[in-house]
Amino acid sequence: MTANFDPDTFDVVVIGGGAIGENVADRAVKGGLTAALVEHELVGGECSYWACMPSKALLRPGHALAAARRLPGVPVGDHLDAAKVLARRTYFTSNWDDAGQVQWAEGAGITVIRGSARLDGERRVVVGDRTLIARQAVAVCTGSVPVIPPLEGIADTRVWTSRDATSAKEVPGRLIVLGGGVVGVELAQAWRRLGSEVDLVITGELPLPRLEPIAGELVAEGLREDGVRLHTGSKAVRVSRTGGEIELGLADGAVLKADELLVATGRRPATEHVGVETVGLKPGDTLHVDDSGLVSGVDGQWLYAAGDVTGRAPLTHQGKYDARVVGDVIAARAKGPVETPPWSQYAATADHAAVPQVVFTDPEVAAVGLTADQAARAGIETRVVDLDIAVAGSSVHADGYRGKARMVVDERRKVLVGVTFVGQDVAELLHSATVAIVGEVPLHRLWHAVPSYPTISEVWLRLLEAYGL
Repeated sequence: MTANFDPDTFDVVVIGGGAIGENVADRAVKGGLTAALVEHELVGGECSYWACMPSKALLRPGHALAAARRLPGVPVGDHLDAAKVLARRTYFTSNWDDAGQVQWAEGAGITVIRGSARLDGERRVVVGDRTLIARQAVAVCTGSVPVIPPLEGIADTRVWTSRDATSAKEVPGRLIVLGGGVVGVELAQAWRRLGSEVDLVITGELPLPRLEPIAGELVAEGLREDGVRLHTGSKAVRVSRTGGEIELGLADGAVLKADELLVATGRRPATEHVGVETVGLKPGDTLHVDDSGLVSGVDGQWLYAAGDVTGRAPLTHQGKYDARVVGDVIAARAKGPVETPPWSQYAATADHAAVPQVVFTDPEVAAVGLTADQAARAGIETRVVDLDIAVAGSSVHADGYRGKARMVVDERRKVLVGVTFVGQDVAELLHSATVAIVGEVPLHRLWHAVPSYPTISEVWLRLLEAYGL
């Protein structure tokens, strides 16, 4: 690092102060560098205030009530106290106040700068009337924004995005959810259990099309049992609002009416207003990176990216993993050349083989690695083992427990390449599957990892027995 300090010169400038940007800056500082973190909204970002935390706070009370109803002898009420659920949600967002996050960042030695940042050529970032110079690197961690489909009338109609759905101050009487991905199914169930009449419109026959079919099948069953009206194989074509009522027209001529419409049809990288054109890239495009986070198509080792902007694994926990790699790589390269072999501290190898994901519906979906179809398309010789989760632990856990499990085995190497669990409270099974895949644990050795009795983890024994061990 340079001895002379310039208040607008830092070793690293991070554009985007969400969880991913925070981790890049933190690791860079721990590696001995100075770092500026630039954020135009709330430090802590989407996950803290509008996505992961508030959505899970909205979901959890409904799941707890449903779980209690599955056990005889547990006194439960008929419905949730929506006002208290919303108040608890707001507590988890710190009432959309980022003072605590700023305090953490500054305590970690990170300089927080408020404002919208734009690249202005190599190692230059403009924030308002300030120009920041990065001695070593700039990292773009601006996340993603909702994709709004080109429906007739949508440009002139007020609709909800996921932010509106997770920050709403009251329960809508009627809600239409457009989109059957993770956001769509989670928020459809959350608001249904809080008292909304919910219509969920999806283009396919099952929700969660990127996961194993067992996920979509059981989640669809759970949504229908809650009273969510699923419109499968449906295409929305137009939207309008008259007074307080919104109408969504479908291609088959049906018209759905509600108080709010949540558009949950995907997200795209937020690179449109970051100034990437000043370094030869196209605004709005994904920032393609290598496993060290270095952006392709830019001369020199100075522009990095992590999180949703890279399109690699748009999940908060995976973005934070990528961010730790990026921060460590920048700090190491400041001292000299660095090798980045797979599975090293300087390579985000797991993005290709072991991305874990939980869908926090009831039933939950916990998945890691490749689906059976993905493995087959990758040319892997596989064997797929499916079974119901019917073990002592699950039967004690809930009367009438319903769940399914699938493991995908690389038959040549005799290791797992994919695992999916669907059922009540299966999220806590996921890390064991992730460790097995990352560690490439041979099945004959995994056989000796004895699950405790009676727990839902017994499903591991049953899967391996079904495989033939």
